[in-house]
This record gives sequence, structure tokens and C-alpha cells, in this order.
Amino acid sequence: MKAPNSITNVWPLLQWSIALISTLGSLFFSEVMKLPPCVLCWYQRIFMYPLVLILSVGILRQNQSLQWYVQPFAFIGTGIAIYHNLLYYEIISESFAPCSQGVSCTSRQIEWLGFITIPLLSLAAFLLITLFGFIDFKKYRKAT
Repeated sequence: MKAPNSITNVWPLLQWSIALISTLGSLFFSEVMKLPPCVLCWYQRIFMYPLVLILSVGILRQNQSLQWYVQPFAFIGTGIAIYHNLLYYEIISESFAPCSQGVSCTSRQIEWLGFITIPLLSLAAFLLITLFGFIDFKKYRKAT
């Protein structure tokens, strides 16, 4: 059986949408709202921004191996986002934070509904991209 056509496969499109919204959202926070990103936010951006391009090219080329390129970025970004949230919600001590200069990784800039924060938004985005990638990869493996 042939692998599913990635243009009709919704998972990479959902991943691309999340990556694009996350990228535009982070640029909005820093450039429009003038909220300076901390060191961990920059690291997460390093792993989120390329996903927009990687997913765009993979979707347009109907690359069946797309998740092999996406998942390392998503997985590492998820790890950094988990670490950032553990610091932010004071589950681990701020003495473990790499933010020695500039904005603190635990500074409270946005809290929508009392719990939705920038680190939490990043974690949700990376987790969804990772989850959708695993679903897509599993469907691809079953089809081959």
C-alpha cells in the first residue's frame, strides 16, 4: 500500500499552522507589545521559526519523510519549553536558570485568565507539533 499523500494529510498542515501562529505571536509580543524575550524564549524561537520553512517545503514537495526533519526541532523545543515552565512556575529553583543577564526567565509579562503565560503557550505549541508529528509518522508507517 502506498503512503498517504501529504497534501491531503492534515497533520503537517496543522503543524505548519501552529508553527506559523507561534512565530507571528512571538514577533507580536516582542516587536509590537515591546516585551523583551528571555534567554530561554530565544532558544525556543531557534527551534520554532525554522519549522515554518521546513513544514512549508515538506508540504509543497509532498515529502513523505517530513517528520524526520520536523520532530528533532519539535522535540528539543518541547524540552526547552518544559524546562522554562518548571522555572517559571517555581517547580525548580531560579538558580538553575540560564538568564543571568537581561530579562529573567521567570518574569511575569502576560497572564491571561490567571494561568496562560508565554512559556505555557510555547509549551502547548511544541507539544501539539510533536504529537501531530507522531500521529502523522504512525499513519505513514501503517500505510507502507
